[in-house]
Amino acid sequence: MTAEDPLGRLDDDDYPAYTMGRAAEILGTTPAFLRAIGEARLITPLRSEGGHRRYSRYQLKIAARARELVGQGTPVEAACRIIILEDQLDEAQRINEELRRPAARSRSKSEA
Repeated sequence: MTAEDPLGRLDDDDYPAYTMGRAAEILGTTPAFLRAIGEARLITPLRSEGGHRRYSRYQLKIAARARELVGQGTPVEAACRIIILEDQLDEAQRINEELRRPAARSRSKSEA
């Protein structure tokens, strides 16, 4: 697969393949909802040459989580903040785990 191979993009979660209308349809929501979470800076869609918003699969996953929270009665701004904080917590836990691995290996080597 070469960089020019357009089919290679089908597996790319970050490729902005979906129009706003299609993204809203997939999520079962409205374009206004997508604009609202964009204004809240939860996701930033790429723009086509014509200025139209394009969303990636990764962004749709985030938007689906926001839709879930909003569907449970959480205001859009609060839902976006919750998702951002969840993401930051996941990242901090991942980094913490990475930092612990070398320490655990060096302890087991010194005990041997």
